[in-house]
Amino acid sequence: MTVLISNEMSTIKKILGGFKKIFAGSRWKKSDYVDALCLVFLLARVARQEGNMALEKHIENTESSPIFQRYTRLSTDPSLITFIADVFRSITMNFTDAHTVGEMMETELEKRQHEEMRAPKALSMMADSLPALGIVAAVLGVVKAMGAISEPPEVLGEMIGSALVGTLLGVFLAYGLVGPLAARLKGVLEEEASMLGMVRQVIVSHLEGLAPQLAVEVGRKSVPSRFQPTFEELDEVVNEAAKSIRAKAD
Repeated sequence: MTVLISNEMSTIKKILGGFKKIFAGSRWKKSDYVDALCLVFLLARVARQEGNMALEKHIENTESSPIFQRYTRLSTDPSLITFIADVFRSITMNFTDAHTVGEMMETELEKRQHEEMRAPKALSMMADSLPALGIVAAVLGVVKAMGAISEPPEVLGEMIGSALVGTLLGVFLAYGLVGPLAARLKGVLEEEASMLGMVRQVIVSHLEGLAPQLAVEVGRKSVPSRFQPTFEELDEVVNEAAKSIRAKAD
């Protein structure tokens, strides 16, 4: 009830959807980070070799772009594709200052992170309130027991014991269940956010004048350690992607 009263319906939906993330973990795996690096690499390569205007055919209709459609799993996440397409769309309009574009993306990432963190914050608030609610239940039980003070000791003992169960339950749920769930959800969301942070690193590096291969290397360094590909792994996949796109163009 406290969660329903203190949060918007959109946050309640995020909490319900968050339970899947809690048990399944981050939706991004090692292969997804590699695919995202290759995707941004190919777009940066087009801009470097053919000019920024050549990006339009890819970003204006991502469903028909051979670059975007090469990575179908990434395309199932509209927020990621929209983020990448919007930034490169700005680049086609000569919005190419690395510092300004970096700040723009950082603002977008902070906004998204703030909105995503509403769900774990709501769960944390619920965890903080459960011990107090348990005490309220215990007090009500004691009040009820005092109303039956003339009853035999065994009856009073049972009533007082039942009252104290409220406190026990409140503390257990707060620190043994809801609190850990909130922490887990927060960790998963923070890990998922590293995908967009990686994309930001690559695009800023590209705008600073680094070659696409070096730009994706900068992005690779920001991938979570357990998902980070080696330099050799990424280099092989990136070169293969470049050859494949070149062959289709020919």
